[in-house]
Order: sequence, then C-alpha cells, then structure tokens
Amino acid sequence: MCGIVGYAGNEEAAPIILKGLGRLEYRGYDSAGIAVSDGEGNLQVSKNVGKLAALQDKLKGKLPTGTAGVGHTRWATHGGVSTLNAHPHTDNSGDIVVIHNGIVENYSEIKAELVDRGHMYRSETDTEVIPHLIADAVAGGLDLADATRSALGRIKGAAAVLAMRRQEPGVLVAARIANAGGVVIGYGEGAMFVASDLPAMLSHTSRFVFLEDGDVARLTPEGASYARVDGKPVSKEPQTIPLDSFDPNKGRFEHYLAKEIAEQPEAVLDTFREAAELDPP
Repeated sequence: MCGIVGYAGNEEAAPIILKGLGRLEYRGYDSAGIAVSDGEGNLQVSKNVGKLAALQDKLKGKLPTGTAGVGHTRWATHGGVSTLNAHPHTDNSGDIVVIHNGIVENYSEIKAELVDRGHMYRSETDTEVIPHLIADAVAGGLDLADATRSALGRIKGAAAVLAMRRQEPGVLVAARIANAGGVVIGYGEGAMFVASDLPAMLSHTSRFVFLEDGDVARLTPEGASYARVDGKPVSKEPQTIPLDSFDPNKGRFEHYLAKEIAEQPEAVLDTFREAAELDPP
C-alpha cells in the first residue's frame, strides 16, 4: 500500500511531508520521493529507492525549499524498484507533477497514443500517463483542477491522485477514483493537508474531509473546493476526529498487520457502540 502526503501552507513543506511519510511507513514500500514548489516557478523533485532514510540521506540535510509540495512512498507494481519508477512523475516539460496510488488499467493504449503525438516516457510505470494527460489538457487551456478532471475521465481502474503544477504555485489537486485506498483532506490554520491515511496529519489537525469515489479537491492554503470528475460542484463539511483516535505505533507487535488483527474485536465492539448511539432501541 503506497503512501501519499501533500501540504499547501505558509511553512516549509519538505519537513512536514517527510514527517508525514514517516508516519505512513507501516504501510510498506520500496521507494520514496518528494516534490516541492518554491513559489517562484520552480519545482524540485527528489526520489530514491529503499526506505525513507535513504531519501533523506540523498538530500543530505539540504531539503528543497517552498511552502507547497507532495510526497510518496511506493510499493512497486508496474515497473521494478528503481529511482526512475519511484514517484513523483512528471510530464516532458517538468511542469506537472503527479503521485498516484492504484492501477491505470488502460495505460498501455493511452501511452501508445501519447507517444504517437510526441510524448516521451522515462519510467515503466502506469502512473506516468497521468501527468502527460494533464499536460495535454493544460495545453488546451485548462487549469490544473480542470485538466486533472479531464485526465481522470480518460483512465480506467482505481486511482488516488495528487497533482501540482509549476505555473500554479500553492495549488494542489487531489482526487479519488474507485477504491485505490483513501484520500483524506486535512484543514489546518492557514494550511491544507492531503494524505492517504490519517496518521500523516494527526499532529497538525483534527478536521478532515474524506473523498468519495469521483471526488476532486482543489486545495490552497486558504481552503478547499470540491467537484465531481464531470465538473459538478459539491459541498463538503469537515468532520472532527479526536487526535488520539488512531495510534500509528506498533506497540508490542512486530508488524502493524498483527496489531490490526489483535484490535479487531475491540473495533467491532466500537462499531456496535456507535450504531447504538445513532439509533438507540
């Protein structure tokens, strides 16, 4: 299960993203990467195979600067474990950056079509078709949010996507198609967060929106707006989740999966308790 983290705010993004990725390490992964926008039209991308510590060693304490960015931990599916196949992925110009969980089932036909039109690919992944599709839509006059919706309309399969664009600093676009894992939007003070799971954000906020199948969110430090893939606006209200409601630590267990299995009886009881509170006899 891959990990997604995004941040748009007024603080340096890289430390926040790396810390968030660290809180998702229980999900398992074989490579990690980060992309940061410095607000002056520059995108800095760095990625490496291995654990998050390998990426941090590669950065050698010189983190990319900027107040918006995305990060990803990948579990290889399409394409082997390599730096080229690690996320984030970009279009040919380097203007569009995408991280992605899930599978693009029709990537081969889309890739062939785009190659015929002059697009060049660097990786073996299915993910790389997404930034190229977004770039095509941007070239047609769309902004990042509309271009992402256009791209998602072309792909088949399950996808959790987070995108940024060099020409739109401070803007992140997140989307969920089918069931490729969760996409959670976090509301901070003068900042917005995105992650594939709550632990990445619990130290920053307790207010969240969970994207549903077909939802696309446009985030800036001031807040979020939501629409469906077809462009129809939707309204979503954040819900408050107690900061102590999820423990990302493995405790006495060697693996997180073992911890989750041991917690199942209590989780079932909690579900019944909540149901009884909502619909008392």
